[in-house]
Amino acid sequence: MKKILWVVLVLCLSACGTDNQPKPPLVGTDITGADFATDFNLLDHHGEKRQLKDYLGKAVVMFFGYTHCPDVCPTTMADMASAMKLLGNEADKVQVIFITLDPERDTQEVLAKYVPSFDQRFVGLYGDSAQIAKTAKAYKVFYEKQAIAGKSGYTIDHSAGSFVYDKQGKIRIYFKYGQKPNEIASDLKQIM
Repeated sequence: MKKILWVVLVLCLSACGTDNQPKPPLVGTDITGADFATDFNLLDHHGEKRQLKDYLGKAVVMFFGYTHCPDVCPTTMADMASAMKLLGNEADKVQVIFITLDPERDTQEVLAKYVPSFDQRFVGLYGDSAQIAKTAKAYKVFYEKQAIAGKSGYTIDHSAGSFVYDKQGKIRIYFKYGQKPNEIASDLKQIM
């Protein structure tokens, strides 16, 4: 009888695998259930119409910026590219999206060169000024042109965080600017 009890106990304990272990807390801000940032209707850098539902089945990381940005945007895109490398084969389950806040300069052609230069899987989205304003407002993204001397004529002050969606298209995480690639990769693994 003792042997049977030991066998049952061993079987029960072996069934307690790591799947039942609590996950570590997210590093990014958990915004699960937020009632904003639900969709967009823009064109990608290939000229195709895109909405959030086009990316169901993948975790989505969305960042608003512009290609002439001197620091925040290229740093964020480089960090996303590093996070994708850390994910290895799982990176194919993630879609990084860059939405321009500068439709005057960030044409389809400009985005087609800029965005994939960080990672060929990344997608750039654009629209006219009204579409960009509507999308930014829906995502509570601040942006404003600032005139400067020089040939570019202006920069754009803008919110610098990234929105993350799970594979079902539900918003889950907000990454602040400067989130480390290993932190991004860790949080993405949790929601995939």
